[in-house]
Amino acid sequence: MATTPSDAKKNALKPAEAEPFRVLLQTLRARLRGDVSQMTESALRKTRSESSGDLSSMPIHMADIGSDNYEQEFTLNMLAAEEGTLQLIQDALARIDSGMYGACVECGGRIKKPRLNAIPYTPLCIDCANQREHA
Repeated sequence: MATTPSDAKKNALKPAEAEPFRVLLQTLRARLRGDVSQMTESALRKTRSESSGDLSSMPIHMADIGSDNYEQEFTLNMLAAEEGTLQLIQDALARIDSGMYGACVECGGRIKKPRLNAIPYTPLCIDCANQREHA
């Protein structure tokens, strides 16, 4: 069900309807930026002993090293996911600015408000999201 760009523009939210979503997206972006900064700091800190200020020459148990490595890898994976969400938020804010927020980027159809309330940065209507998920 392909639509023309003008049809997609008709399916986008009016500026007054999109404004509460802009505020929500800006709040989410600020929160995620704080989370990303904190996770980056956590992932970049040295070993457990260095981060706690223990600089003694006592050997560290191998299990502790494994735990530290796992924790750092987990944090880096979370950081990558958060960065992806931040990009989706930026894209959604750009769609608000261009007057295309609320129109699906694939089919041009209207994204229903309950979906936008649940995932305000989604670029896809539920049908296109389901198709992409099952492809």
